[in-house]
Amino acid sequence: MSDHYTYRITWSAEDGEHVGLCAEFPSLSWLAATPGKALSGIQRLVADCVDDMRTDGEPVPKPMADRAYSGKFMVRVPPETHRALATRAAEQGVSMNRLVSARLAREG
Repeated sequence: MSDHYTYRITWSAEDGEHVGLCAEFPSLSWLAATPGKALSGIQRLVADCVDDMRTDGEPVPKPMADRAYSGKFMVRVPPETHRALATRAAEQGVSMNRLVSARLAREG
């Protein structure tokens, strides 16, 4: 299961090394000289952490890749933003949902 987690490798100018990260375990990281070593290091660290959590009877985070998403979420915005979005959607002849979905897709 630890191979289903969401991993990312980035460069740390502060440390002068590559950093391996795991979205489901934001408190963990692994520094290494190469991206490949950073990835294998964080994967091993997550696997060890998952093993420890299971041994201690703690709940283990479900990988994001294995979760089901409904496609719906609620966002609260200031009334001025709501009005501006509704106006823009009307001017473009689309629903506010379609307008916001398209904008979020571009950002994602």
